[in-house]
Amino acid sequence: MKLFLRHATDKVCVYRSVKVGVVVGTLLALINHYNAILSGTLTATIIFQILLTYIVPYGVATYGSAMQARHIELQELKKIEKSSRLQKK
Repeated sequence: MKLFLRHATDKVCVYRSVKVGVVVGTLLALINHYNAILSGTLTATIIFQILLTYIVPYGVATYGSAMQARHIELQELKKIEKSSRLQKK
């Protein structure tokens, strides 16, 4: 879990996830709430839904990016361990 959180809070991961969240969130917000946005009839409930529309793609992008970085790091550690075991023989 610590390894995942370290990657999820990494500046590169956060920046990438923010970009994805903004682009995908905007598209989804327009698709789902364009009537209320264009007519100016936004309610507190719709605003909350729009905020969630941005948070979900951010979370998905962060999860995917952090899990991939974690996977790569664990694979590298396995290679190092294997190499050190072979050198000891």
